[in-house]
Amino acid sequence: MKPIQNLHTHSTYCDGKDAPEQMILAAIEKGFKSIGFSGHSYTYFDAVSSMSPEGTEQYKKEIRSLAEKYKDKIKVFLGIEYDYFSELDTSDYDYVIGSVHCLKFGENYYGVDSSKETTSKIIAEYFGGDGLAFAKEYYRLLADLPNRVNADIIGHIDLITKFHGRIAFFDEDSKEYLNVVAECLEKLKGKIEFFEVNTGAIGRGYRSTPYPNPAVVKLLKEYGFKAVINSDCHNKDKLDVGYDLAIKLLAENGFDEYYILTENGFSSVKITNKMYGKKFTDLFKIKKKKKKRR
Repeated sequence: MKPIQNLHTHSTYCDGKDAPEQMILAAIEKGFKSIGFSGHSYTYFDAVSSMSPEGTEQYKKEIRSLAEKYKDKIKVFLGIEYDYFSELDTSDYDYVIGSVHCLKFGENYYGVDSSKETTSKIIAEYFGGDGLAFAKEYYRLLADLPNRVNADIIGHIDLITKFHGRIAFFDEDSKEYLNVVAECLEKLKGKIEFFEVNTGAIGRGYRSTPYPNPAVVKLLKEYGFKAVINSDCHNKDKLDVGYDLAIKLLAENGFDEYYILTENGFSSVKITNKMYGKKFTDLFKIKKKKKKRR
């Protein structure tokens, strides 16, 4: 059976298309041994995407009930995606994904991944057209996540590159940008153990590759972070979208394993030649460097 799992799952309790039970049944059909739900934590300024306080309580109750109902077929975990601007007790959850979705200016909040038009407006109005300054503010908040919540996983770490397949707000391979990311990782190191390779933007048609950028993946490896693979699923048909690409991204940038959540905590899964029924070299297309002639 494929050693796959999705811990970043959104249902009709927030901005997902399908009810939790529909998600669970789809996961069973796809051969998942486990699945985790991660509803968006309540933020008062976002009644569309986040769960309400009342909805949060119902969410917890239903996920626990479904976990019992399907315990002989699949392990169901109760998680939460905690937004930087939330105020929430996270002690009731099996795991926490910590994310930054918005920037705040005065009393106004703007989503960093709402639309390319919104992002363009943020950069123009608040950063004088400087995309790198925009990135610095995003990573400043991300680095401060441990002061807001005790998170297990960093969510879509370079979310601000969501629209770079259509419009680039800064050079995500530049030394200047990668230095900003490295400064953030230095502050997060030892405080949040895992990051996610997130394939959600592939499923929604925004990207052809997962988050993070390969150069950022290399930095994450350098700073000692461990990887999980999540589809940031909002549609049951996309539960395992892009997982082969996620494995490829990790393997080509220094990782030989990723992690899945179990009843006993996070457990490593080795990336092997036969994973997903494909030859290692066919999947990753590793190129050997040619020796220079003297």
